Amino acid sequence: MGRAVTNRGSWQPAAIPTALDTVGDMHLAELQAVIERTYGDRDRARGIPSTVAWLAEEIGELAQAVRKGTREQQTAEFADVLAWVATLANQVGISLSDAVDVYASGCPKCHALPCGCA
Repeated sequence: MGRAVTNRGSWQPAAIPTALDTVGDMHLAELQAVIERTYGDRDRARGIPSTVAWLAEEIGELAQAVRKGTREQQTAEFADVLAWVATLANQVGISLSDAVDVYASGCPKCHALPCGCA
């Protein structure tokens, strides 16, 4: 699933994806497996409350990078947020592939692309 960047801060899908469980060339299940193999023991020792705190901190860093950072910094912060989301999903036993399926038909409420909710 490629993305076409039209200008800074604006993007449009290159094509509507057929599999929403793919991030770049990596499937979400693969991301979760890599995060588990890399950090799983440490993540479980840290616990869920601390993982949520780290995720919140990374979201703050992402917000700052989007406002004032370089493209490289923004990319790194998006990667960190995705990694922490995968960590938290692993800890609570949620498949990110299953979670993202909520958006497979577009809006989860009206099931339209684009959203038709008022």
